[in-house]
Amino acid sequence: MAEPYYLTTAIHYPNGKPHIGHAYETIAADVIARFQRLRGREVRFQTGTDEHGLKMAQKARDIGSTPRELADEMSGHFRELFDVLNISYDRFIRTTDPDHHRASQAIWEAMEKKGDLYLDRYEGWYSVRDEAYYDEGELVEGEGGAKLSPQGTPVEWTEEESWFFRLSNYAEPLLELLKTPGFLEPVSRRNEMVAFIERGLQDLSVSRTSFDWGVKVPSGDGHVMYVWVDALTNYITGVGYPDGGELWDKFWPADLHLIGKDIVRFHTIYWPAFLMSADLPLPKKVFGHGFLLNRGVKESKSAGNVTDPMELADKFGVDALRYFLMAEVTFGQDGSYSAQALVNKVNAELANSFGNLAQRTLSMIAKNMAGKLELFSAASEDDTLLATVGKACAETLPQEFEALNFSVGIEAWLRAVYACNAYVDEQAPWGLKKTDPERMKAVLQTLFIAIRDLAIAIQPVVPEKAAAVLDQLGIPADRRSYANLGDADWFGALAASGHAIDKPTPVFPRLELPEEEPA
Repeated sequence: MAEPYYLTTAIHYPNGKPHIGHAYETIAADVIARFQRLRGREVRFQTGTDEHGLKMAQKARDIGSTPRELADEMSGHFRELFDVLNISYDRFIRTTDPDHHRASQAIWEAMEKKGDLYLDRYEGWYSVRDEAYYDEGELVEGEGGAKLSPQGTPVEWTEEESWFFRLSNYAEPLLELLKTPGFLEPVSRRNEMVAFIERGLQDLSVSRTSFDWGVKVPSGDGHVMYVWVDALTNYITGVGYPDGGELWDKFWPADLHLIGKDIVRFHTIYWPAFLMSADLPLPKKVFGHGFLLNRGVKESKSAGNVTDPMELADKFGVDALRYFLMAEVTFGQDGSYSAQALVNKVNAELANSFGNLAQRTLSMIAKNMAGKLELFSAASEDDTLLATVGKACAETLPQEFEALNFSVGIEAWLRAVYACNAYVDEQAPWGLKKTDPERMKAVLQTLFIAIRDLAIAIQPVVPEKAAAVLDQLGIPADRRSYANLGDADWFGALAASGHAIDKPTPVFPRLELPEEEPA
């Protein structure tokens, strides 16, 4: 029995509508979730919104709203986007959910019981935009000598009473954790965090009194929790903390926290330290992916280059967007996108290569064989092609996806698609109809088998389009898992059942670049 699998994204800050970066991370997580389900694992996949903190309170004040009204509106935009993008989450968590407030207070009380929380006064630099505190040595100089955070955001000097967490007590266990192979990837992120700890850990301010939009500290002394204590706790809220129960027993510790590279510190230093303090198991892996750049430039409202992922999905199709983002970018590194690049890649690889392969093969079966399958004797070149396709679909792609090397796995799949198209050109089944009709049937049915494997393998990336291909092939819904790729008897059973396919309709139409879209 396969082990259960618990996967989370970072929860997204809803002080504005979602952008392409939110779509990128959540699509990647959905690919992982679908992939693990196809491998036979019971998956729990959680995403959501991080709704507390000074930034939300200030934005609500600026627009004449309340933080709750702003959170409700913006969280709705994220949920709508994820539904459009076909994200198969099991829970969309909101940090305003009552069970989350209870969980956050429970982990606070556990850390307090451990002796790791104490009341003192905070004086230091704080970035409202990052919701983060920074040491003097971390700041960089901006225009006119202004002090900025390492992320380039404004900081302000803050003085107020605060609860502190004894982060300095956890330097050694955190170093040991970070040096554990596989805990934090890519390796470059791990090296950054090790260096951060080795410079010396300061105790962490974990409460604020200057605003009240957040989870109340259990002592009721007018403090609300620093947003990162509250935000990180969502990962255990969603599986039943502090009550325990079936979800907790089955899914915690998490198999993977998928996050952006800019919040690695919070997830691999602060979060493990909180869990250690509360005597809770630690997550198995944190992966800090790179940024998605707009034609090589980071998106910003001031630059006027912010992309609405809903518009991209509407213009080009959800699966086209999913495929491009997963195939184009080396996961873990920064990547770049443009509408032109998306159109070019999807047309070349999905429409012209895989889509055309499926369309012309199934059309010839429908026209020349009345759509009916039958048993056939395979020639050596047929066996060679199916071995090539089988290795790509059942071995290489799954191995690379397991390692989160999506673009590498898709490239292996695409090479198998190209092998099929080369086989079509070499065998020329349209000519065999007159000279050797039995050979024509063998060629077309070899391709039928190959297309089934290719469609099953690529399901995590393009779930709707892959399902449409498998529907046209007539593959039952319960015969589409990765375990079925090794099934040697399925074709014979399908042929013996009298199965026949209808004339196909194109699944991957060619895309066009809208006239107003910049290249």
